Amino acid sequence: MLDKKKLELMTRLAFYEQTEGKEDFKISEYYRRDYTGLHMICSFLWVTVGYACAVGMFMLVKMEDIMANVSNGLIVMLVGAVILGYISLVIVYLIITAHIYNEKHKDARQRVKKYNHNLTRLLRMYEKENR
Repeated sequence: MLDKKKLELMTRLAFYEQTEGKEDFKISEYYRRDYTGLHMICSFLWVTVGYACAVGMFMLVKMEDIMANVSNGLIVMLVGAVILGYISLVIVYLIITAHIYNEKHKDARQRVKKYNHNLTRLLRMYEKENR
């Protein structure tokens, strides 16, 4: 026979499985470093693509002005600014990405641990009932 505590616990477990649990179980399969590293690689690639598009669009818009004032000093300065801007953007973006995904993994692991603890409690309730 079901008592109120078991029913509440089963409802809580089923709700978690259907909502946050799906994503949390996938996240918790990874080690924290692997999960964060994977997302940092993806972020690096997308930042590179976005930066290349932005620089390409800027070059298309300003190409006439650049070609009118072509000199070695200007080209070196522009290339240096583009590289410095890219490196700065990548560093900042990867730091933010690492922080966000470390926290996301930590929170997911805590919720999965709580879920496992509740499953153990439910199992003990059933074992106690069957005695």
